[in-house]
Amino acid sequence: MPFAEIAPGVFRVADTCNVYVIADPGGSRTAVAIDFGSGRAFEHLAAMGVDRITDVLMTHHHRDQAQGLRWAAAEGVRLHVPPAERELFDDVEEMWQGRTLRNDYNLRQDKFSLLESVPVHDVVPEHRRRAYAGTTVEVHPTPGHTTGSVTYVIERAGQRIAFTGDLIYAPGKVWSLAATQWSYVENEGPAMTVLSCLTLVQQELDLLLPSHGEPIGEPAAALTLLAGRMNRYVDSRRPYPWDLTDWLDSPFLELTRHLLQNRTGSACSYVLISETGAALLIDYGYDMQTGLPPGGDRASRRPWLGSLPALRRRYGVTSIEVALPTHYHDDHVAGLNLLRDVEGTQVWAPEHVADILEAPMDQDLPCTWFDPIPVDRRLPLGGTVRWREYEITVHDLPGHTLYQAAYEFVVDGVKVLATGDQQVGMGAAGGPREVLNYQYRNRFRLGDYQACARLYRAVAPQLMIFGHWPARWVDEEYFALVAGEAAEQDRLHRELLPLAELDAGPDGVMARIAPYYTRAETGAVVRLRVQVINPLDAVRKAVIRMVLPVGWVAVPDVATISLPPLGREEAVIEVTTGPPRRRARLAADVSIGPLHLGQHTEAIVDVRERGRRDG
Repeated sequence: MPFAEIAPGVFRVADTCNVYVIADPGGSRTAVAIDFGSGRAFEHLAAMGVDRITDVLMTHHHRDQAQGLRWAAAEGVRLHVPPAERELFDDVEEMWQGRTLRNDYNLRQDKFSLLESVPVHDVVPEHRRRAYAGTTVEVHPTPGHTTGSVTYVIERAGQRIAFTGDLIYAPGKVWSLAATQWSYVENEGPAMTVLSCLTLVQQELDLLLPSHGEPIGEPAAALTLLAGRMNRYVDSRRPYPWDLTDWLDSPFLELTRHLLQNRTGSACSYVLISETGAALLIDYGYDMQTGLPPGGDRASRRPWLGSLPALRRRYGVTSIEVALPTHYHDDHVAGLNLLRDVEGTQVWAPEHVADILEAPMDQDLPCTWFDPIPVDRRLPLGGTVRWREYEITVHDLPGHTLYQAAYEFVVDGVKVLATGDQQVGMGAAGGPREVLNYQYRNRFRLGDYQACARLYRAVAPQLMIFGHWPARWVDEEYFALVAGEAAEQDRLHRELLPLAELDAGPDGVMARIAPYYTRAETGAVVRLRVQVINPLDAVRKAVIRMVLPVGWVAVPDVATISLPPLGREEAVIEVTTGPPRRRARLAADVSIGPLHLGQHTEAIVDVRERGRRDG
């Protein structure tokens, strides 16, 4: 049979995968499709009593699910895809042009993507509901087969029906184990499959409709069997057992009665609970994360809200009102936009962190999130903000990155300081020292950690909480330990670098262009700020000459600024773009007094045709 009616108005079309066509129960003769295969569903619409498919919802990006989407788009069908995998549909050329082919340790099956991009109408709203062609659809994140996979749930004729993609093939079985192996030696995909199955069990489903395989009539038993088998598979590839059920049941450690630490994320987030039942989060990146697959593309970095049900169930939390990021790195902020969309959470951020969150590509900084993160309230450094019954003081904490803050507050009679990723808390495990966690591209400066040590002594917390390491009860001995490490760090840098003659700072960068990355149309004017730092202890003239692609124009073509001793100034240069070009490179050739630095700093501009819309 080319197609069969599985439930009232729900048809399965046999194609390169099972394609499900769901007719509008209101009788409009329209339908929504789950996945699309090669497009064979178009050939059977009349027999299904359907005139038109209005929307296609994709469970994941693989070609057997998606190869007919260009046909669907040509027929005016709207395409909706998982948020983490959007670029593998509407900008798949980026993957094909940049994907590692030689010496490749990335085992994700992203090469099983479309060969050419298709237009995407929208991403599907994870953790929420939306109506398509008269049918209300719930969207549940279910990573495992791919990083961004989702499951769709509808209610039809008294049944809760789940369209599970390739998460499950049959009771206790998957369509592909190879697809779940995302990296060379780790178990991220299989472990995520366990968590996805267990979260679906909680949905009280009546029927599973997989992309490959037959309908599954006892969902809870089938998913539980698969979760158990896959957990044993994960354990077979690890030196120690891993109880993933416990991750869902108990993802939090209780530091005090009203302060919890999430133990299931790639970075630690913390929950401050009010007596009212409201909660405030400190950092929120990749919740319920079993590992980070190789690559820096969006499909390798998928946030979701896996621990929140346990937060409500075990601790009586009624709302997630506010999230406070310590700094801008993606493992601390990736979930903030999702929290806002699903929970209505506000983002309050230190003023210097807010600038990066809202314009992540303005500066050349590592580990920024893909999208701007709107900030609802900017917090002044050194100031105190009140949330419910708590007073929270915001301290500038440069070191790990120039744009980082520490939060001081008292909970359950304990003074706490949250410090993000400032230092590796090896001492918490009885190690001989703290390791200062600095990276030069994060704008580390000499003196930052000495200031950090002074802050710790001034605040005198009892408990310190960190970005990736166990919380630690601290005292003067600990503060002295950090101060000693900071002094040694300073000595080492001064011994190794010629700072007395040329104080370019520990990163050696004496000029920067902002914004570092821009999208613009042909013939557009891009306004660039070129900041120059004087490494000399005397007033110097800086000369900036822009190096541009052929046909581009800079005004002024040469900029001259006066720099104070060891100071900094910036010049504004307007550049008119040329023809369409991907990642056009610009540079600033800089001289500072007698120093000719050459093409010391660069910026990137993606130029598109005038009037063309991206995505």
